[in-house]
Amino acid sequence: MPDLAPLLDPATISRAESLGLAARFIVEGYMAGEHKSPYRGFAIEFAQHREYTHGDDTRHLDWKVLGRTDRYFIKQYEQETNYVARILLDGSESMRYGSGPLTKLHYGKMIAACLAYLILHQRDAVALAIFDTVLRDYAPRSDAKDTIHRIMARLAAFEPKEPTNIGTVLHDLAHQIRRKGIVILISDFFDDEQKVLEGIQHLRFGGHEVIVFHVLDPWELEFPFTGLVEFEGLEAVPKILTRPAEIRKSYRRELEAFRTRLRDGCERNQCHYVLVNTAQPLHEVLSGYLAFRLRTTAK
Repeated sequence: MPDLAPLLDPATISRAESLGLAARFIVEGYMAGEHKSPYRGFAIEFAQHREYTHGDDTRHLDWKVLGRTDRYFIKQYEQETNYVARILLDGSESMRYGSGPLTKLHYGKMIAACLAYLILHQRDAVALAIFDTVLRDYAPRSDAKDTIHRIMARLAAFEPKEPTNIGTVLHDLAHQIRRKGIVILISDFFDDEQKVLEGIQHLRFGGHEVIVFHVLDPWELEFPFTGLVEFEGLEAVPKILTRPAEIRKSYRRELEAFRTRLRDGCERNQCHYVLVNTAQPLHEVLSGYLAFRLRTTAK
């Protein structure tokens, strides 16, 4: 069944705009904006003192400290900065699956499009990467609002064909990104979760925030198949003929264990993990996460 839902959902956009997507950690942007930067400047909000050295601008001396201690200290301030969000969408063959009107890939495309729109609306910058074993398509970072049209065109045109290698892609990205920002990873994560978590850890070690959207079809979650069923393998997995009722309990147990390992690994690395059921309306998924994020970021 073809995916006919538009990539930009008006209900999702309306709710997302009211919530926003602020950076949780210190980021390194490339222009003045709304998010904390690790760079020290002399504007916006006081951060700390440092001892005066020859050549410093004396206009920033703290005369009160000088009066109390008879020592010269410079006042430093936090700069504000725009962040760069890199949206990584899994375009591997397993994302083609869909028991209802939407495949996992199309739902992932909708998440990517709506988040890209929101980020650009905030005047932050966004880059898009679609990958399987390697990056297959890439839209470089931009904060221009009309970038959304190019992003949507790339999303709409992409068709999955290959297996995936999430861990390698994340390691490669971690080596390439020079400035701290946000990485948004959208995938069904049907891969070696230990290698995935090692890739996420590499990004976190570099100071990047990582958000994980784990996209699964409701039939993958519930396994409601009946009778004698032949399952067609994706990503080089052979066909399997079986009676689902006989393996449902063990299947669901293994799937839950897999999800738990992935979620716990994200939590250990201070990453937000969001389970996405493609039967749930997108505006509920994104507004629920953004509201949760707003509460936790405000603490």
